[in-house]
Amino acid sequence: MTDVLSPLHDEHVALGAALTSFAGWQMPLRYSSDIAEHQAVRTAAGLFDLSHMGELEISGPDAGRALDGALVGNLSALAPGRARYTMICAEDGGVIDDLVVYRLTEDRYLVVANASNVEVVREALVERLSGVAVLTDSSLATALVAVQGPLAEQIVTSLTPQAEAVSALKYYAAVDATVAGIDALVARTGYTGEDGFELFVPAEQAPALWSALLEAGTPLGLVPAGLSARDSLRLEAGMPLYGNELDRTTTPHDAGLGRVVKLDKVDDEGNPVPFVGRDALAARGEAQPTRQLVGLQGLGRRAARHGYPVTTPDGTVVGEVTSGAPSPTLGHPVAMAYVSPEHAAEGTELLVDVRGRGEQVRVVPLPFYRRPR
Repeated sequence: MTDVLSPLHDEHVALGAALTSFAGWQMPLRYSSDIAEHQAVRTAAGLFDLSHMGELEISGPDAGRALDGALVGNLSALAPGRARYTMICAEDGGVIDDLVVYRLTEDRYLVVANASNVEVVREALVERLSGVAVLTDSSLATALVAVQGPLAEQIVTSLTPQAEAVSALKYYAAVDATVAGIDALVARTGYTGEDGFELFVPAEQAPALWSALLEAGTPLGLVPAGLSARDSLRLEAGMPLYGNELDRTTTPHDAGLGRVVKLDKVDDEGNPVPFVGRDALAARGEAQPTRQLVGLQGLGRRAARHGYPVTTPDGTVVGEVTSGAPSPTLGHPVAMAYVSPEHAAEGTELLVDVRGRGEQVRVVPLPFYRRPR
């Protein structure tokens, strides 16, 4: 099956990007070097193509209530212009996908799904909305471009007459604005641990937006950045990746994200909302955890990687690494892992089996990196 090409494919080729197959799309892995792109986002700004993400619009007078029954969050309580991180779970509480949901107007929501899960999320929502609300899949018609880094605001506001409104955006809020002459939904969201914006625009207008952002940002240190830098940035920021920290065998509570599960949401009559997975998640929230997601600081040079066993000093396996890499910002390896609760306390020293050799690690709090305020 042929990969889908991003609306920005020609721009990536012109910039000499190394392309890779990702979730059925051809996407840029890197343009120059992983470390250079990572550091640019931490010190200036990076420009990302996220057009592989899925955009599902949910509309109708009862759209909010319908989403309350489909997802774990309380979406009907979301104010227009705000966004919320949430999840769609199976009946047993396993995570089907983690999502960002924007309330565009009183009767319109935008659900942003991970590229690998767009089809399954769409099918689950169609079933769960059961005609109460209308679902429109605009994934292929929409491009998503992100500007992330401490200079992101300066770059984006230089291209919009609505600069004051964009600057005033709170985290997880969005506003309609014209950027480089293109109508966009501008959201103050991101996946890097830095300040930044994600801009939703019609696919055919993405190249013009990309070029304008590059032109405005390059003198300030902005560089195009690929999937590799995006992954190391989100790892430093302790953000989960579906397929690594989250999957069908994982509940939100396992990942330390039980706060997104809103068991107290009620309908107009004050009755509890019976959303999919509610009973399993209620029980899971009351039970003792069988495993916990922790941060691991590498005490040597070799980085732990996804799937590597975590052991005690005597070799007993007590967990498994979900994500790991050298940290360009911190200068040492970092990883996230699920471990048994009795080995999850901060300061606990463990080993990671890196190709047959035990590498020393220490349990540390997540996230590894917080941006300066």
